[in-house]
Amino acid sequence: MKAIYKEKVADVWKISKENVESYPNWVKEAFDKNYLYWLDNHLRILMAGLNPSTARNLKLGAVGSLGGGFAGYGMYQIGYLGDYLDCTNHRIISEKRFHKEYQVIEK
Repeated sequence: MKAIYKEKVADVWKISKENVESYPNWVKEAFDKNYLYWLDNHLRILMAGLNPSTARNLKLGAVGSLGGGFAGYGMYQIGYLGDYLDCTNHRIISEKRFHKEYQVIEK
């Protein structure tokens, strides 16, 4: 879905195991590339792989390695069912906080 966050449009997905066929294309692609990976009912997320921004990755210390991967610790975050994944801003947001800070413009 598309939502407004801090006056900018963001690509957001509500973390869910249901309706896999209706996942946005960027979510499907992230699963195919193992940037998103289910661990029971938790979602392991490689933020540096989602909509990568070189400047942001350098700021976070996520530089590419010779093997084509990402070097460094703390690269993965965990999302829970019902949380929201903001691909544009590299954030995981609780449902309560999402409704306070984001305005949905397209489902």
